Amino acid sequence: QVQLVESGGGLVQPGGSLRLSCAASGFTVSNYAITWYRQAPGKEREMVATITAHGGVTVYADSVKGRFTISRDNAKNTVYLQMRSLKPEDTAVYHCRAARGDSYWGQGTQVTVSS
Repeated sequence: QVQLVESGGGLVQPGGSLRLSCAASGFTVSNYAITWYRQAPGKEREMVATITAHGGVTVYADSVKGRFTISRDNAKNTVYLQMRSLKPEDTAVYHCRAARGDSYWGQGTQVTVSS
């Protein structure tokens, strides 16, 4: 069964850090481009970061560049999003997506940045 499961969200103060995980089952995550998206209430879904298949080239949205890092652990079949210097505007539901022609989505994890 193909599945993506996000975890690691929560409530954090501005300036804090979180690491999100996107664990894959039923397929090999390194064969897919993995993208983190986020969607805040009343806003459109936004691409946050992507890591390409195999070579692992990374691309970031300007809004997170220098603060977020996407990485992949092939042994754990998991992609991570390390988030630092979090801001209230980073508050959203974060989803990961695996794409290679077909695509799979996770259920999302809530990140709330608030004092």
